[in-house]
Amino acid sequence: MSTERTAKDVMALMEREKVEIVDFRFMDFPGMWQHFSIPATEFSEDMFAEGLGFDGSSIRGWQAINESDMLVKPVPETAFIDPFTAHRTIVLTCNICDPITGEDYTRDPRNIARKAENYIKSVGVADTVFVGPEAEFFIFDDVRFEQNEHSGFYFVDSTEGRWNTGRDEGPNLGYKPRYKEGYFPVAPSDSMQDIRSEMVLAMQSIGIPVEAHHHEVATGGQCEIDMRFAPMVMMADSMLKYKYIVKNTARKHGKTVTFMPKPLWNDNGSGMHVHMSFWKGGKNLFYGDGYAGLSETALYAIGGLLKHAPAVLAFTNPTTNSYKRLVPGFEAPVNLAYSRRNRSAAVRIPMYSNSEKAKRFEFRCPDPSCNPYLAFSAMMMAAIDGIQNKIQPGEPLDKDIYDLPPQEAAKVEKTPGTLRGALESLERDHDFLLKGDVFTPDVIETWIDYKLTNEVLALDLRPHPWEFALYYDI
Repeated sequence: MSTERTAKDVMALMEREKVEIVDFRFMDFPGMWQHFSIPATEFSEDMFAEGLGFDGSSIRGWQAINESDMLVKPVPETAFIDPFTAHRTIVLTCNICDPITGEDYTRDPRNIARKAENYIKSVGVADTVFVGPEAEFFIFDDVRFEQNEHSGFYFVDSTEGRWNTGRDEGPNLGYKPRYKEGYFPVAPSDSMQDIRSEMVLAMQSIGIPVEAHHHEVATGGQCEIDMRFAPMVMMADSMLKYKYIVKNTARKHGKTVTFMPKPLWNDNGSGMHVHMSFWKGGKNLFYGDGYAGLSETALYAIGGLLKHAPAVLAFTNPTTNSYKRLVPGFEAPVNLAYSRRNRSAAVRIPMYSNSEKAKRFEFRCPDPSCNPYLAFSAMMMAAIDGIQNKIQPGEPLDKDIYDLPPQEAAKVEKTPGTLRGALESLERDHDFLLKGDVFTPDVIETWIDYKLTNEVLALDLRPHPWEFALYYDI
């Protein structure tokens, strides 16, 4: 998909494709894609500049009721034909603006990512930030959950689930990956090949380059599809399309997808390892002759990311469920260290290739429940702070972190153990995010307040099923 597409190009595409419906999409504050549609007969080229009005007070974490009017302004280069709708529909990702001042809205996540890209250019650090996320997810056959005043439960099921080896399936054919052994058996153990391929082909049909797809470690249908790296805002846009395609392809087959980090107990959770590199004038600033082929700039960037990681995790791991994945074992990167090849470190330097083009670091903490605009921006701002202040990352940790002697392991900084802990870290440490007006104080304050009120405290107030097992007979 060309990034040079103009408003006139979109109008021509609509005519060529005989588009009937125009769908406007934007990201709410916590990270859910929102939309509304108009008939194509009501759409004009002027709308790219003038925008369309909507009620911002109904969007989570946004405007108050007395200042609800807002504008969506569609971005031409984001246009694609929806592969799922019955009527020919073109989708346009939008920026959010104030209808009175015309200014970009501070709490629009896409605006924050755009400001982050502009900031790194304005300070001369780099002109391009390349990002490559590896999002994992589960494909289930059934999900049920309920919580009320006197009961609460969840139930997920998969024909691939190891827990179903004894179920009468008329007949049960048995090929169900063992716990922690779903990586990489062929069919019939991997029953998701065709559905993943369909997802990949749908992504390619709307202009998203895909590098690979495969079954992941957990039983019960855990999968991964890897997009080719792209500039940061473009990749965040693509991440939303990725989720949309994955969920709707599964739905076509009577299945359901979740990007929850830890939907199964006692098996691997779903992460979203994020690869990042800074470029300037066509050269990779992270390529050098230092440790693992890194430049001094790259090591400073890693230093900044590790220093600010507890605060960054409030955006990259933004759910209470995120911290059920970030526990020792299950390949979870709970130790704030860096290493080449060692996947138990929070920051890894992939060694598949030592070429300039491939040199990057991989932040292994994030998970796919995040809002990608905010997550990528927070990572980038932490890395810039490391470069600007020449923050050393310390010595690399090339040993298996989980097998370190207790005294040595105690010296390695750890990720927060809860979402509350990450939010408290963000409250203490967010000045690096405010540089260049990328994240504004109202964004930080609203994020912390929203997450504490609607998620942390909401969960704290409710009994947990395991508490009955522990305490009912006291």
